[in-house]
Amino acid sequence: MKVYVDVHDKRWKKFKIDFEKIVSALDLKGYGESEVSIILTNDSEIHALNREYRGKDMPTNVLSFELGDDVLLGDIYISFDTVMQQAKTENITMENHTAHMVVHGVLHLIGYDHLNDRQAKKMESKEIEALKKIGIKNPYDDEQEFVCGDESCCPGAGVFAFFNKLKIRDDGFWQYALYAVFGACAAFGFAPFNVWWMTILCFMGAYWLTVRTTKKVGFWQALLRVSPFGAMYGISMFWWVLNSIYVVPELTAQYAIWTIPGVIGLGLAGVIIFGVPFAILRIVNVKPGARPFFFAGVWTVVLWLREWLFTGFPWNPIANIAMPFPMLANSMSLWGALGLTFIIVGFSGAVVEFLRNRKNKAVLGSLLVFILLMLVGVACGRENMMKSDSGAEMKPQMIRVVQPAFSQVQKATHNREQAMKNAEENLRKLLFLGVGQSRADLVIYPETAYPFVLVDGDEMPLATALGTNVVVGASTYKPSVGVQNSLVVSDDLGRILSVYSKSHLVPFGEYRPLGFLPSPANLVPGDGPELISLNVSGRDFVFAPAVCYEIIFSDSLLPDGAGLMPDAIINITNDNWFGYTPGTYQHLDMVRRYAIEAGLPIVRANYSGISAFIAADGTIIDSIPIGVSGHIDGFVWGAHMTPYRMIGMNWWFIIILGFACVSSIAMSAVDKKENN
Repeated sequence: MKVYVDVHDKRWKKFKIDFEKIVSALDLKGYGESEVSIILTNDSEIHALNREYRGKDMPTNVLSFELGDDVLLGDIYISFDTVMQQAKTENITMENHTAHMVVHGVLHLIGYDHLNDRQAKKMESKEIEALKKIGIKNPYDDEQEFVCGDESCCPGAGVFAFFNKLKIRDDGFWQYALYAVFGACAAFGFAPFNVWWMTILCFMGAYWLTVRTTKKVGFWQALLRVSPFGAMYGISMFWWVLNSIYVVPELTAQYAIWTIPGVIGLGLAGVIIFGVPFAILRIVNVKPGARPFFFAGVWTVVLWLREWLFTGFPWNPIANIAMPFPMLANSMSLWGALGLTFIIVGFSGAVVEFLRNRKNKAVLGSLLVFILLMLVGVACGRENMMKSDSGAEMKPQMIRVVQPAFSQVQKATHNREQAMKNAEENLRKLLFLGVGQSRADLVIYPETAYPFVLVDGDEMPLATALGTNVVVGASTYKPSVGVQNSLVVSDDLGRILSVYSKSHLVPFGEYRPLGFLPSPANLVPGDGPELISLNVSGRDFVFAPAVCYEIIFSDSLLPDGAGLMPDAIINITNDNWFGYTPGTYQHLDMVRRYAIEAGLPIVRANYSGISAFIAADGTIIDSIPIGVSGHIDGFVWGAHMTPYRMIGMNWWFIIILGFACVSSIAMSAVDKKENN
């Protein structure tokens, strides 16, 4: 074990004490590469530490500050004044009493304690054995009361003692077990649970497990060690997608066999997506002050890649755990989910680094930078909320959102005769649900609500019967293209004015990945984002259409160089496949996040719920719960340009990476200067 001695009081220098010999007498197996720092101080300094960390307004002889790390065990503070006084009282030498303090302090650092008789006896026997090896008699023969006789003299024991008792070793059982627990519990920070602090603590725990040892390993070995976190995080985050297999009996009979492979696939995807940042953190040698910026930067790269690789699936960025805090969530109007994720992840890492080494100025500087970024974001979030309220009093056009909440079995039966009967019945119900006490200027039905396939030349009977403009989700067919999942716009005469077809299709649901993997449908994608202008009550109402989960992709709905300024986004979707699982609630949060980033209100029609009017600051103005048939009437206002929309996700990605690199270099320089 390596021992570093720092003399804070020059009176210690006249005593020749071999601290390495004292520590080696403990004969601690498995700690050969570990390090301990011994600070030789006085009553004044240790009094302040004792008051701050133990609530004891008095000096003491020794304090151990445990870091919970197998390599950097922690700091031991020893007071010259108290130790000298106690040595004189007991008629022992200063050197021998100091040796006892060192042995006692080191044992605290590796998890020993004396909060009860059993613990005290075990710890004392270790002390007696070690001191005997260097020629010091049993200090407890005379019932000495000068070694933390009141309670633990290790302020860090309450935090790390449990983990130390588990004897967490690199590549050991408890390491894998804790990674798995942290990964599984980290998902609880998202809707519908919103236990945000659990996600923070779990990320801090996984970060600590990763940086606690400096033993060099290769990338694949590092990835294997952190794989339980990624696998359990992926499964606990996305298990709900497999619920869709069990909604319709016909599909269950065909695809239930894919359940176990699906769970395994989610775990493997989790390892690749969420395990890689920790594996990179493990293998790259970065100074503690720079490490939070480095890790947050790597996590941001992975989140950005999730927008593009394969089909893309940027579900639940860490930024979404901020939704219970409106001003912090609205900081995404400045730097988007990428930026807020960077801050939250970096802050979590900086807190761990600070707890491990509070005296390191670079570590403190890193923590303060992330706190400052958070405060800047809150200020901008408050401004965005004020802009989103602008124009609420005008309410120029009344919009009705219809939520059918018919069962998926009723919609998706494969028997042709029964399907036609259900379709006609569903059409009558849709018409009934669209009628209110007053005429709406625009009625919006959700994804795939229209029960028949539309072809060129068809009209929309719902619009004719209601006598108003209608937006409805339907399957459309063109011989030259094929079947598409579309949002159809028609006027009060039933004429179809515009058809927008979903461009970002869902793998395993709307197309076959790699051309052969299972999927109940194989649709044709549309041409991409567009703006639609519709005359509503004598005014142009401009909106960006979004079908289903297209809205989870940043910058995905507004075409580049569009001359028109949108008033809102209309999102039609069908979460019937996921019922009351977390996916339905999380999908709504993804919509709220997009509203904040874009500065646009969103009108959301969900087949089974949750349908909602969402303000430009992500506030849910009105909604219909899951499984309830009905409609809600509302208005949209507050559309404005946000800094994030002006800069765009890709430029923000470059800015964030640049900031992470510059900050890492700066903090490394501070760290290096401090240690020289």
